Order: sequence, then structure tokens, then C-alpha cells
Amino acid sequence: MTEVMQLLVIDDNIERSHDIKTILEFIGEPCSFYGSDNWQQGIVSPSHVIGIFIGQVNHYQQTIQLLSEIYKIDPVMPVVLLDDVVFTGDVTKPASELVVGRITWPLHQNEILTVIHSCQSCRNGHQTPQQQNRSQQLFRSMVGKSEAMRETRGLIERVADSDASVLILGESGTGKEVAARNLHYLSDRAEKPFVPINCGAIPAELLESELFGHEKGAFTGALTTRKGRFELAEGGTIFLDEIGDMPMPMQVKLLRVLQERTFERVGSGTSLHADVRIIAATHRQLDIEVKENRFREDLFYRLNVFPIVMPSLREREEDVPLLVNELIARLENDKRGTVRLSPSAMQSLMKCRWPGNVRELSNLMERLCILFPYGVVDLKDLPSDYQHSDGLSCYPKPELADRRQSPIIQEVEPLIQSGPIAALPEDGIDLKEFVKKLEISYIDQALEEEDWVVARAAKRLGMRRTTLVEKMRKYSLQKAS
Repeated sequence: MTEVMQLLVIDDNIERSHDIKTILEFIGEPCSFYGSDNWQQGIVSPSHVIGIFIGQVNHYQQTIQLLSEIYKIDPVMPVVLLDDVVFTGDVTKPASELVVGRITWPLHQNEILTVIHSCQSCRNGHQTPQQQNRSQQLFRSMVGKSEAMRETRGLIERVADSDASVLILGESGTGKEVAARNLHYLSDRAEKPFVPINCGAIPAELLESELFGHEKGAFTGALTTRKGRFELAEGGTIFLDEIGDMPMPMQVKLLRVLQERTFERVGSGTSLHADVRIIAATHRQLDIEVKENRFREDLFYRLNVFPIVMPSLREREEDVPLLVNELIARLENDKRGTVRLSPSAMQSLMKCRWPGNVRELSNLMERLCILFPYGVVDLKDLPSDYQHSDGLSCYPKPELADRRQSPIIQEVEPLIQSGPIAALPEDGIDLKEFVKKLEISYIDQALEEEDWVVARAAKRLGMRRTTLVEKMRKYSLQKAS
């Protein structure tokens, strides 16, 4: 079951916490509330926390101490301060850079909505709070030594400092949003927001409000004034994903923003200036969409100032090993396990068509980490759709060393008989130690006979895979190099 993203409120002021809870529940924002003495219980899974609201913290002499602890758990966790919170510690610490906003008292719904939007943008990986040295992370997600990827990276570097509109084309899963993020991080707007919006995922009747915002009372349900994505991206970059799915009426309004650099909130007659860079992306062939009257020709030419085509994975098969290593490194860094691929398995993956491109490869690596944790995946272990065995062969099963040479077996086996259990030795026995050695011996045997594929060994032992992994850690069992 997918865990719901929620806000975490840390405040020892019970009355204020109640007021915040009332507003958050009214706007439908999932939240949980903790005091400064037990807030760690609410951040067991940091990736499922949108952001943290910090109020009165009685268990800390300085708020910066709490921020430092949060920073150690998640160095990019967005934090919002309530208006009576002040820094009395060393504000130069990196932890202070987590703060993305402040809420004044009394609370206003539109103010809370604004800071929630900021937190969501950060948690989506589109803008790390006051993150420094972004260039060090440049192209980490665009791994590849192929000519196609070198050309793509070169185009991004050339156009990054320009304010020209960029249209990123390519199949689903090729990394169009990654390219857009790199464009932003390399530009002069890197310190300003990067705000994404999926034009195909939002209903047509809500898209205008999402893009341009609305005034209070503009339509049923508009309880407060709300900023749109263009206002949130002021001075930065707005990423219009799946622009090819944008309804025709909205295309006209977007064209005006591109031409005049102004827009109006829904229900307002006041024009607002838009100092934003526009990056659009789509998996559709917009030239064909134009010919079939599904996309405005004038908007197409406005967006297509600098096109970048993301190559599909099947066009750069030589990049598959590099991508596999990068994806596994991320899984290891997130403590989600690891896995290794044999040469035959790797060559088989290089022959795949990859209709889902890099996203599909990422999902496969995560699946293999679950099925074969800390193991080596051979050709025969891959899902059938990824087995391309022409000219390849599976590794022969290695001959096992004589188990009777194992010191554990030598010590335990004399006490084990094929029939009833041997008689209790006259001098007695350390039963706990005996059972431990017996368990180790059978786990070791199962792993050896199953080529250290944990899932298969667990099945042989009649236990869950996760249980076997824990026992391997407990007994420090690992495959000999």
C-alpha cells in the first residue's frame, strides 16, 4: 500500500496546533502533529513527508538544534517556521538552509497554501532549499557515453544561460524532466524556483487556475485567493510537461503569456508580469498534431525556439551498463538493497527494446533488488521478457567446496544423526549455542546450494526472504569473494 505524503507539524503550543489542524483538514491536506519531545516518530519515512512546520519547541534551547537534527535525517527537507520562531544559534549552519517559508499569525489559508506549494516543489526534487553547488550534480541522471547523449548534454549546456523557450521531445521515460531540471540548474535562474506542472494530468476546467491562479470567489470553491504556477515560478523556470495534451482554449491563453509576458488570475482584471523561463516537453510529435489541428501552429513555433530530442534507450544500448550501475548506486544509497548482474545478464539487457526507456530499466533494477537481494543475477534469473539468449550462455553452477571441511559442520555434525536426535552428552551441552550453530550450518548449506540467491535459499529453508536476510546479517554470512 502506498503511504500518503503528509505534512509534519512540530509545536508544543497545543492551541495553535489545533488551529493549524483545523485549516489543514479543511483544505484536505494530510498532516500529523507531534511535540518537540517525540517528533522523530513522525519522520520514520522522510520521503513521505512533504515538509515540516515548526512552532514552539520546549525541548530545545535553540531552534537551530532541532533543524540540525532534521538536517541529519534529510538534508533537503523543507521547513516552514511559525512567526514567533527566531534563530538564536549559529544561523550559518547548513541546517538553516532548509527553511523555505514563514507563516504569520493569525493564520491565513492562502498563506498556508503558498508555503505548501513551496514544500511540494522541493520534495518533488525540482528545487532543493537554498541548495549550493548544484553544478556538482549536473547530468548525474543523464548518464551515458553514447554519441546521442553527448550531443544532448552539449545542447543543454549551450542553451542553459539563454532565456529562450526550450521544447524537449522524446518518448516516455527518456528523462525529459531530468533534462529540464538540468537546464534550470545551469542557468542564471538556478537560485529561483523550478515549478513543474503536468498539463495532461489536470482537468481542463482546473488547468487555468493551476497555471495563473484565481481570486477569491472567482468560481464555486474558490474560498481564497491563490497563486498559480506562473507566480510561484517568478524569476525562475516553469516546466510544462506533456504540453501536447493541453486543451485548445488553454493553448490560446498560454500563447498570450509567451507573447506579452503577462497574465491574469481567474476572476481578476489585473495583469501580472511573468518573469519566467518556459520549458515544455511532450512525447507527441507536435508537427503531426499541428497538421491534424490538435495543436496550435503559432504556439508550436513559439515553444520550438530551441528543440532538444531525448534519445530512446534502444538507440544507445552502450549506455545500459552505465545506467545499471548508476541505478544500483542510488538504491544502495537509499538503503533499499543492492544486486549485481553477470556479463551474460548485462548483454541480454543491452539487446532489449525498452519501450519504457530509462524508467523501465529503473523499475527492473528495483525488482531485481527485491527478488535477489545482495545476490548476482544471471541470464536465467531475468524476467522472461528480458532474456535474449542468442549467443549467450548461463554461467555453469560452480562446484561446491567439500562441506565437511567447514569448521561449523565439523563441530555440529557429530551431534546430528539421520534418525532420532543423539543422546545428551554426559558433560551436558550449551543448547543455545548448539541451536545457533545448527541454524548457521543449514543456512550456509542452503545458500551454497542455491548459488547465494537469497530468495531460493529462503524457499528451501521454509522462511520468508526478509527473515533470511536478517539472519544473514545477524550471523555475518556472506558469499566469499
